[in-house]
Amino acid sequence: MSTAIVTGQPVPGSSLESDLRALGFEVLTASDATDTGNLLAAVPADRRVAVVDARFVGHPHALRLGLTDPRFPLAAIPGAVTARPAGRQALSRALTREAAAGGSTDLAVDGLVTALDADVHRPELGSLVAVVPADPQARNEARQAVAAVDDEAVRLKSAVKSRDGFFTTFFISPYSRYLARWCARRGLTPNQVTTASLLTALIAAGCAATGTRIGFVAAGVLLICSFVLDCTDGQLARYSLQYSTLGAWLDATFDRAKEYAYYAGLALGAARGGDDVWALALGAMILQTCRHVVDFSFNEANHDATANTSPTAALSDRLDSVGWTVWVRRMIVLPIGERWALIAVLTAATTPRITFYVLLVGCALAATYTTAGRVLRSLTRKAKRTDRAAQALADLADNGPLAGLVSRTRRAPLGSPLLLALCGVAVLTASLLSGVTWAPVAGAFVYAVASGRALAAPLKGALDWLVPPLFRAAEYGTVLVLAGKAGVNGALPAAFGLVAAVAYHHYDTVYRIRGAAGAPPAWLVRAIGGQEGRTLLVTVVAAALTATQFKVALTVLAVLVAGLVLVESIRFWVSAGAPAVHDEGEPA
Repeated sequence: MSTAIVTGQPVPGSSLESDLRALGFEVLTASDATDTGNLLAAVPADRRVAVVDARFVGHPHALRLGLTDPRFPLAAIPGAVTARPAGRQALSRALTREAAAGGSTDLAVDGLVTALDADVHRPELGSLVAVVPADPQARNEARQAVAAVDDEAVRLKSAVKSRDGFFTTFFISPYSRYLARWCARRGLTPNQVTTASLLTALIAAGCAATGTRIGFVAAGVLLICSFVLDCTDGQLARYSLQYSTLGAWLDATFDRAKEYAYYAGLALGAARGGDDVWALALGAMILQTCRHVVDFSFNEANHDATANTSPTAALSDRLDSVGWTVWVRRMIVLPIGERWALIAVLTAATTPRITFYVLLVGCALAATYTTAGRVLRSLTRKAKRTDRAAQALADLADNGPLAGLVSRTRRAPLGSPLLLALCGVAVLTASLLSGVTWAPVAGAFVYAVASGRALAAPLKGALDWLVPPLFRAAEYGTVLVLAGKAGVNGALPAAFGLVAAVAYHHYDTVYRIRGAAGAPPAWLVRAIGGQEGRTLLVTVVAAALTATQFKVALTVLAVLVAGLVLVESIRFWVSAGAPAVHDEGEPA
């Protein structure tokens, strides 16, 4: 429930009160600053409250943007200010000061906003009108300006992200925005649309799992439908300003769940036709997850860096000023729209094996392009990274108790963190390829020690953001190689489940960091062993058990990790203290 206090003398012919009621506000009227203060004090503390100048002239969507966005404690547009419960005290203090200074005179709402002693969100209005005319002539001009701009057209346009991929921009958003409006007018919420998108993708995965041509065609069509709904949920949130912490978390995690479930469906469908592509499916998931970790690590490393410029970045900005290069560069990184369209078409027209081959090659080229560009930026950028960035990278590394014990030893660093990580990964890789049964155990132990020493010093080097992606590739790759070597049916699907559970934990870590909530609790990281502990454990059970027993061990480990991380993640994200993270789409 929300309350709007319209302060000042009513203006004949004004639609202000009806516009506010249409936005869900209970409307009260006040004659002056003192009266406004009394009404504000009487509004229950758990309500949003807005103070609006009675002379306000503007578009309804300008009022919606300024007064109903749930993400900000305080927000304002010319002639109107709103406060959620968290911002009520700041608004009350400012109103008390204005009432004491003005007495019984009309309250100047813009002056009230200036008097606020807290941060105030001021939305970009673009072509929308929001003014407080000083005289009848100015009022008439303002009303003409309102009539000249289609409020609904602006609202629909603003529902679409300003920066998106080529496929999404030209093949999805032109009609999905109208679907978002249809959902809004029928009272559907973004979370309901997000859930519908997930269910559609799971049905698509089930169709792919049939292994029939008609099933593959249906899977491709349904995957595109799922992506349309995936775009619609965000557009619905922006169209109706229905943002929520739970919704942001669902949108961020369901995207990965949909894609990786579809990979599993393709692998199951191929198996029905006698073709085992589980290794390719697991490889695709590993590559895609590592691409995302590269994105996350680079962005966190440079989130608040000073002197954040480089010749490479300047060249990139110049290329962005040329229209066609913008779309080429957005497509070459194979973002989610292009990727899902590619998967859908290949599923319908070819085989799962061809689909995975093309996907792996495309993602590998995209990963090479983006990573090379970021390495060049880092090498040419004279940036000083902060303690906050170093801590974020350490949290993304996901080191457990064993590496933590090594990192706390009182010894001077042996070299740069990236060099130590590379050495550890190289030893682990050589041991996995050696063909000696217990060699991977020794390699994993050396890798665990190197992981600890890599984090003995803050990750502030130019390329230290590569450490978390290296750890992801090492852990996931170890599971893939050992499951492939087991040579028993079911080992690779079990490995797929384990990597999916661990990847969920790592995505969850990313979104907690984005919300300034820090890493998951230490007990959870200890309970699931940390990345180096899980790597060492998998090598031990692979060496000590038979192939069939190893498959069972992977399955049990996958269930245990998934159970722990899901329970803790759900508890955190549905709690009142969860951060408001809003995923606007990843570049990869």
